[in-house]
Amino acid sequence: IAVISAGVVTQAPDAASAMSQNAMRMTRVIAALRKAGVAEKDMATSSINLSPQYRYAQNEVPVITGYQANNTLTIRFRDVGKSGAILDALVREGANQINGPTMTIDNPDAALDSARIQAIKSAQARAALYAGAAGLKVKRIVSINESQDFAPQPMPMMAMARSDMAEAKTEVLPG
Repeated sequence: IAVISAGVVTQAPDAASAMSQNAMRMTRVIAALRKAGVAEKDMATSSINLSPQYRYAQNEVPVITGYQANNTLTIRFRDVGKSGAILDALVREGANQINGPTMTIDNPDAALDSARIQAIKSAQARAALYAGAAGLKVKRIVSINESQDFAPQPMPMMAMARSDMAEAKTEVLPG
């Protein structure tokens, strides 16, 4: 599956207007996700922020010039092939902040268990190789340690059509 965060950032002279404008645009974004068939369980609010915007001048107290509202969703795309079209629809409906995608496995337990079994077999073969090279035999396992290292995934390059940018479609590759 592909996981992205998408949100709406708005600015207005006062806090209430910033939040109101943000809510209106986010309502359209959520409606676009529902229309595209994204299940409710695959959409979650990850953050809502409201913060003042300042003007800074030398030797003066900062002055609030307005407010910025930000509402961000975490979205899971189970049909990765549709994710590019959905991202384009989100932008048309008002999303102006998108991060991702992160490609992952929906239910990794079975894949992890299979990898663990293979890792043990590989470790046993390697231990037998080392022991044999040293003229010894492996009698028992003394220790097993599992660690999960972070391995960054390569970011897919987005292909841009040579035609007018308005015609460009966002392509998401699952890798």
